[in-house]
Amino acid sequence: MAQGKKLVIVESPTKMRSIQGYLGDGYEVLSSVGHIRDLADKKDIPAADKQAYGKYSIDVDHDFDPYYVVSDRKTKTVAELKRALKTADELLLATDEDREGEAIAWHLLETLKPKVPVKRMVFHEITKDAIQAAVGRTRDLDLALVDAQETRRILDRLYGWDVSPVLWYKVKSGLSAGRVQSAATRMIVDRERERMAFTSAEYWDVEAQASATGQSFGVRLVRVDGGQLARGTDFDDTGKLKKAVVVLTEAEVMALAAAVNDAGAATVSKVEAKPGTRSPYAPFTTSTMQQEAGRKLSMSAKQAMSVAQRLYEKGYITYMRTDSVALSTQAIQAARSQAVALYGDSAVPLKPRVYKSKSKNAQEAHEAIRPSGENFRTPASLSSQLDREEQRLYDLIWKRTVASQMSDAKYETTTVTLESDADGKRLEFTASGTVYTFKGFLEAYEEGRDEKRNAQDSAENQSLPAVAVGDELAMADAEAKGHRTTPKPRYTEASLVKALEEHGIGRPSTFASIIGTVIDRGYASKRGQALVPTWLAFSVVRLLEQHFADLIDYDFTAALEDDLDAIARGEQNRNEWLRSFYFGSDAHVGLRQVVDNLGEIDARALNSTRITDTATLRFGKYGPYLEVVDPANPDAKPRIVNVPEDLAPDELTPAKAQELVDAPVAGDRVLGENPENGKIVVVKDGRFGPYVQENDPVSDEDEVDTETGEVVEAAPKKKSAKKKEAAPKPRTASLFRSMSVDTIDLDTALQLLSLPRVVGKDPESGEEITAQNGRFGPYLKKGTDSRSLENEAQIFGVTLEQALEIYARPKYGAGRVSSALKEFEADPVSGKPIRIRDGRFGAYVTDGETNVTIPRGQTPDDVTFEIAVQMLADKRAKGPAPKRGAKRTAAKKAPAKKPAAKKAPAKRRTERAQRDEVKALTDDQKAAARSEAAKKAAATRKANAIAKADAARKAKAGS
Repeated sequence: MAQGKKLVIVESPTKMRSIQGYLGDGYEVLSSVGHIRDLADKKDIPAADKQAYGKYSIDVDHDFDPYYVVSDRKTKTVAELKRALKTADELLLATDEDREGEAIAWHLLETLKPKVPVKRMVFHEITKDAIQAAVGRTRDLDLALVDAQETRRILDRLYGWDVSPVLWYKVKSGLSAGRVQSAATRMIVDRERERMAFTSAEYWDVEAQASATGQSFGVRLVRVDGGQLARGTDFDDTGKLKKAVVVLTEAEVMALAAAVNDAGAATVSKVEAKPGTRSPYAPFTTSTMQQEAGRKLSMSAKQAMSVAQRLYEKGYITYMRTDSVALSTQAIQAARSQAVALYGDSAVPLKPRVYKSKSKNAQEAHEAIRPSGENFRTPASLSSQLDREEQRLYDLIWKRTVASQMSDAKYETTTVTLESDADGKRLEFTASGTVYTFKGFLEAYEEGRDEKRNAQDSAENQSLPAVAVGDELAMADAEAKGHRTTPKPRYTEASLVKALEEHGIGRPSTFASIIGTVIDRGYASKRGQALVPTWLAFSVVRLLEQHFADLIDYDFTAALEDDLDAIARGEQNRNEWLRSFYFGSDAHVGLRQVVDNLGEIDARALNSTRITDTATLRFGKYGPYLEVVDPANPDAKPRIVNVPEDLAPDELTPAKAQELVDAPVAGDRVLGENPENGKIVVVKDGRFGPYVQENDPVSDEDEVDTETGEVVEAAPKKKSAKKKEAAPKPRTASLFRSMSVDTIDLDTALQLLSLPRVVGKDPESGEEITAQNGRFGPYLKKGTDSRSLENEAQIFGVTLEQALEIYARPKYGAGRVSSALKEFEADPVSGKPIRIRDGRFGAYVTDGETNVTIPRGQTPDDVTFEIAVQMLADKRAKGPAPKRGAKRTAAKKAPAKKPAAKKAPAKRRTERAQRDEVKALTDDQKAAARSEAAKKAAATRKANAIAKADAARKAKAGS
């Protein structure tokens, strides 16, 4: 780097290139690619420091001093930054202006130890004007923000590392607890508990069609003899009535509907017209953007943040991590100008709208999320520059920003009340209609809505004719309408984000990762958009509520967030606060005291939920199951009944539990006899999927009733002292994905058992080519060379000519038209474009030189350019993988090799996996498994006997 240049360090490689172009040759812009160091792993702490830092990488006895290390994957980055700094005359730390960005800047300062002047450069949008203005208004590092971030990091380490092990020992290994994650999990579980406690109630009303001057409209019965008819809103969260209302039975409503039709007329008793206005919503914060992206675009919070990150780094929107709703003067002017240009002069009010965040901790130095620049680019003008998801989210942000500066919408709501005498009762019906006299901001944007309870009670908006009090209207088509009350809807990602924000738990920038962790840990799954808690989450929340009540309390968790904000404002001392949280104070018991005084925790009770008097839901190593006690013999071993994986907790009612208990035990279905060896072929539904298996025919020593086919087992022989040789394992084969245990026939089963299928021999090499099914799908095999087939049906249908043609193609790609799932700009190291491709073992990131598989649990949509660059850098740092089968020079003559054990065929792996799984079962589960196995064995013997008896009868009839 030439002498006299200024070094600018940003977080993202994408920002790096954009900002370099705006600053020019007098600057060199480099990227830290996020954090360069973090709390050390235990193995990285020197022996001399183990005693002080060994447990948490934090010295809790000396002002909670953290032990930081530069991560292995960032050593090269740090070296490059240090080299660049040697010839720089000034250092500008240009990381994001939030706690995390301030902490990254501080870590850079601590690691690089610059000897030149250091300035903090901040900006909220990546445009030429904003970047050049930021260079002229630098500031010092805000150490209060750094303290707040460091306190949060230490807090989360102490919380997670002290509480998580309790979950490992008492619930399930591999679980985690977190300050915000645990509170969010509790919210999801609490909502499911409310649904489980809810008792649905039935209520009825009458709907009819009224007509005047040739126009008909719908009306609904609301009062009978002055008494208010029940509505869904009249019932509380448990399903009970909150006030005295009239609840009619189906028979009563049917009679009233018939009487209304007979009467055929009603009189207008009241007409009310009320004007109203609706104001636009504030521009997006991180939270509201995540909510709307979920409601309108079906994006997860994580996906919305990933797309917003790309839009920000490419310079299309302002900074996307903000809790401020404020807009700059230039943004207000840009929004108003665009509204006028699109919708006319009346689209904006005389005075600009000014928004202010309600949260006392909102960072008003930030702006709301909006299109960048002094003049907003329309979504249509960017269609060729953005991918589909970027285009959709930019369109949403643009519309929300423009609408926020537009005029109020004006409307008028008219409500008409009709009276009718029917069946000796005075009936009152109502109908409502709303007409917008001025649409205002609704021309540009209408906010989405979360699922609401009792939506059936909302009157349908309709056009009403002009009527006056005293007018007589015709009434027809009256019919009884039944309704059932519904529990609160489950949280979606959008509504959970809203709830977390309302409770003051977490920060908008962390919501996406919080929800992602809750799902990844198995505490909830998604059913459509709804978050359904698992029974595992019930066990975890129960443990935390019983033994860590403060840590999972919503108010306490929100108070922690307020305290972190106080530290960020310089109003609270970091060390004093951590000491109070960990060791305790007059205000609350410290975490250390709670963990040290847990006492005995009954893991069995923790993982149990009573469903009925005889059935208890338990969560075990292999998931949830019902433990059923026989009331006639309560001391006997309880029976184990599997619970379907897709059954939500609130759906496991006592009636459903009894249905599962009473369901017949599914046995093996006999398909018939293999004509080649006389063995009986059965289809089974195992833990690892359905498969077919050959069983030996019924023993000749067993007696078979030729009429019923019942097998009467021979008396067991006494065991010989001489050890018997192990019986050969039965032949098995997994069903294809397109097959079902209910429809598979004998011929298909025999085909599966015959695999691998010999396709033929390669005429050049003479090697045999086989077709078979494997872990990664159907494939061809010739010696050690394998090639994928397109589908399972090809295993039985592929010919030798087709197989040879497949082998003639290049091994990777095989002549397919390949296209990247996603494309980015060039990698800063290799200079080649980064792409995400779909490979044999899943999606992977590549720059043409280095390939990195996308980790399980992530999708290509989750991978941003920054993440892709980091993944490639990590892979390069590891170096090339060692070659398999590399020979070592032997110092001595190797001893004679033992005969290699034969590799178990793929078709036997299912049974082996099942046996291995049985070894890990608890005593109760083993007993239940033995009982189930015995029942299945008896069912198989009986089926075999019936088959044999049928064969005997047919032979006798033929002779």
